[in-house]
Amino acid sequence: MDYVMRSVRADEWPLARQLRLDALQDSAAPVAFLDSYEAAVARPDAFWQDRTAASAEGGEARQFVAESPEGEWVGTVTVLIERPEDDVRFGEPAAVNQGHLVGVFVRPEARGAGVADALFGVAVDWAWSLSAPRLERVRLYVHENNPRAAAFYRRFGFVPSGQRTPVPGERREWELEYVIERG
Repeated sequence: MDYVMRSVRADEWPLARQLRLDALQDSAAPVAFLDSYEAAVARPDAFWQDRTAASAEGGEARQFVAESPEGEWVGTVTVLIERPEDDVRFGEPAAVNQGHLVGVFVRPEARGAGVADALFGVAVDWAWSLSAPRLERVRLYVHENNPRAAAFYRRFGFVPSGQRTPVPGERREWELEYVIERG
């Protein structure tokens, strides 16, 4: 694998925007993201600039990308930091300081090449490297009808916590929480 895993830079918001728009057009998007292409493409540049800056070096979160030797972004994952005193973003409130993986996407042509493993490795390593706050676990949510993603998460070491939360705006569909505890 010749991909480089790295953090995004704030000035790369056009690339971050395009990768997100591409992800939202993927066949798995309806069960993988709580967003739609139509909503995302309508957002102003300032939204994407703020979002990218917040997850770049020095931001409150960290977005990692897999970059090809030609400079193409072929995958991404973002780590949000959640503390018990924070407002709930999604699912159950944080009982401990934790990371929350969101926005997982690998372009179809890069799937099966170890990109997702490498992205998760970098993301989880970064989460464990934090000392303020020191994270006790990392979590993510997966739609109950997304077995491909769930299988990858289990293979990586995440386990179902037993928590689930309703999919916003949907009836009788669930997002299942998976966690990996600090070793």
